[in-house]
Amino acid sequence: MHHVNHLKVAATPTIRHLNMDKNLKKFMDTPTKSRAQILDNHHVEVQTPDGEIFTMISDLASYTSDEYRNYVLHLIEFIFDRNFSDDKEQMANRIRCAFLRNAVPSLGIDYGNRQDERVRIGRRIRELREAKKMEARDLALLTGIDAANLSRIEQGKYSTGIDILSRIAIVLNAHLDLIPNDK
Repeated sequence: MHHVNHLKVAATPTIRHLNMDKNLKKFMDTPTKSRAQILDNHHVEVQTPDGEIFTMISDLASYTSDEYRNYVLHLIEFIFDRNFSDDKEQMANRIRCAFLRNAVPSLGIDYGNRQDERVRIGRRIRELREAKKMEARDLALLTGIDAANLSRIEQGKYSTGIDILSRIAIVLNAHLDLIPNDK
């Protein structure tokens, strides 16, 4: 008679599984400054630490697992935080690469809801500089701004603060003002 030993498979998780659960919990408990939310079946919205809104094309809403959706939303927030920069074009490109490396379901991301304003201000700076027949490198030197950053500001690719804009305005003999939007 042939005896077969049947091994009982333990119902307890393996050590590797426990470590994965522990690491996942640690990751999910990691605080982020960015906030991501599903807008609809095709879009996810992310608010960055500076309040700018970026919209991604993603089918994340179609996934049936709440756990997975919450994980991916947190991963998106984490990626935005890790790649946050005033250089919004560079930031968006780094985020796109991180999405690919981390298998985030995304078909694209915009340059943020302030892009049009960055372009408008940059264009105006360039117009004022050119009206004074000033080279970009001279404006950069006089304002103490890196020439590459000034170029990105004029192209609307770089988010700049009031201090830098004030230095540019002073050199261009202009002033900063808040002007109501035409309706």
